[in-house]
Amino acid sequence: MKKERESTVTEFVLLGLSPSWEMQLFLFIFFFLLYAVTLFSNFLILLVISKNHHLFNSPMFFLLSHLAFLDICLASFATPRALLGFLTQHQAISFPSCMTQIFFLHLFSGSEMLLLTAMAYDRYVAICHPLHYTSFMSRCHCMGFVAASWAGGLLHTSVQLSFTVNLPFCGPNQIDNFFCDIPLVIRLACVDPYPLEVMMVTNSGILSLVCFVALLVSYGLIMYTVRSRHPSEGSSKAFSTCTSHLIVLTMYFGPCIFIYLRPHARFIFDKVISIFYTTVTPFLNPAIYALKNKEMKAAMGKLVVRHSGQVSAQVHANPAGKLSWWRHKRNWCPRRSVLNSVSLLQIV
Repeated sequence: MKKERESTVTEFVLLGLSPSWEMQLFLFIFFFLLYAVTLFSNFLILLVISKNHHLFNSPMFFLLSHLAFLDICLASFATPRALLGFLTQHQAISFPSCMTQIFFLHLFSGSEMLLLTAMAYDRYVAICHPLHYTSFMSRCHCMGFVAASWAGGLLHTSVQLSFTVNLPFCGPNQIDNFFCDIPLVIRLACVDPYPLEVMMVTNSGILSLVCFVALLVSYGLIMYTVRSRHPSEGSSKAFSTCTSHLIVLTMYFGPCIFIYLRPHARFIFDKVISIFYTTVTPFLNPAIYALKNKEMKAAMGKLVVRHSGQVSAQVHANPAGKLSWWRHKRNWCPRRSVLNSVSLLQIV
């Protein structure tokens, strides 16, 4: 009888993106600025939506606030450690820490894919079936979409991790990237990786592909509807907005589909394209989905004015305006939110 191989690897070595010190210094500055702007813009979105009850009671902005939170999480699962590694040259990561990175990477990315699909459905219903928007996008339904996205992400990452955490690793232990991911880790296991790669394609690859196709169909129907109802100016605005959305979505879903739908092939630029769905997309999402929106910009302006003290006299003169969050929470108005979703297609 053959002895069952036991895992002897207690840590992995992340090779990063470049062995050159000068390049690592450049990458530190690049990633630091990208990460700082990502945190600032997404926290700003959360702050503005939480302080503006009209936006908070809008289904579109309610979903957008959860997207901002997921972007913060997705950008933070590996970037702080990578920044430390760029400066200290310490690229070792323990086995439990590596498994933790895999867990949170697929939890946040799987949840974001499903949430982006729910947001596309929200815009589709608002523009293509506005008469049914009140019933389809009630508060309960929106909370259900958010809960389903988190549940789907948790199920997705649990399946991935359950097959990976018990693999035997007996060397080598070098991972050619700046974070741990399943396609790289399972190739270091002392077993035939083919069954695990098939599982990876079935789980991650199919999830990415199905969500992306659903998004393409949704945006296609939106553009067709807007063009048929507003053949001139509205059509050009919708086309411009949908194009910018699809570019960002392609930068997010494209690398995921490319990496997880190839069970055997590995290319040297895989670690480069992985930057797009872990750092670049969370950086671009606020600008594409929120910071160009008219209502969001107006709410930001009001927030700045309010905190600068220019309207303090008005606030003191109207103490009845300080309503509690619980009272405003009941003012959920999906009918009014149809205009919010349509305004997403009217970017200045």
